[in-house]
Order: sequence, then C-alpha cells, then structure tokens
Amino acid sequence: MLPARVNMITLGVDDVAKSRAFYERLGFVASGFPSEEVTFFDMNGTILGLYGREPLAEDAGVGAAGDGFRAVSLAINLETKAAVDEALAFAESCGGRIIQPAREVFWGGYSGYFADPDGHLWEIAYNPITTLNENGGLTLPPPVGSS
Repeated sequence: MLPARVNMITLGVDDVAKSRAFYERLGFVASGFPSEEVTFFDMNGTILGLYGREPLAEDAGVGAAGDGFRAVSLAINLETKAAVDEALAFAESCGGRIIQPAREVFWGGYSGYFADPDGHLWEIAYNPITTLNENGGLTLPPPVGSS
C-alpha cells in the first residue's frame, strides 16, 4: 500500500529564475537548497518545486510537449530504495503505468515514475540528502541567512 501523502509538487517551468521571482513576490520563501536549476518552497509540509520543463521531462523519460506530460509531477518520498521498488510495483498492480523504472539518479537519489489512469505523473523517490519527519513530510535546509 502507498502512504497517503504528497511530499512535493514540482512545476515544470520555462525559466526557473523568473518563476522563483514570481513566487517570492507572492510571499513564498525559497529554501537554502544550493542550486540555480531548481527552487524549493516549504508549503506547510508539502514542498513546491520549480524545475525546468525540459529537464523535468527528461528525468521522467517523456517528451516535454505532447502526450503524457503536463509540466507537473507529484512525488512520494520513501525511506529506502527497496521501498521505492515496492511502491512502484504496487502502483503498477493497481493499474498505474510505469513510465520510468526506478534507477540511481543524477541528484544522488533513487527514483522512478508511474502514470495514473489519466496520465498524471507520480515520482516515487528515495533521497539520501533530505529526511522525512514523523508524518512523512520532507525536511529542507533553512532559508539562506536564517539561523
């Protein structure tokens, strides 16, 4: 069984810096995660990520425009690589379609993707850099300059 939670919502955007500035204007505070290619915001336990449309599509193994990709992926982070494999198998047994089998990924974790019956992408991931709290929420580094 998959845990009933959403850890991260990633929006595929044309320009990460421009999108980050927009969300900061809304009052969202970006984390101190050290990257210009991706931005994260703590949304009270769920993380909103902004990532380039093309690299996000490449990570999921789909085309950036067209069938199956809507510039959004939802993510469930789990405690181990084995849990990722088990969750993807479970999703497939429930009617999900494996889009990208679990594999070691460039950012140091382990993840794979499945699509729900409507084609919405879900990433199942193990991330050795972040931690999960007692509720399964991700813990990000604090904003730059905070103590």
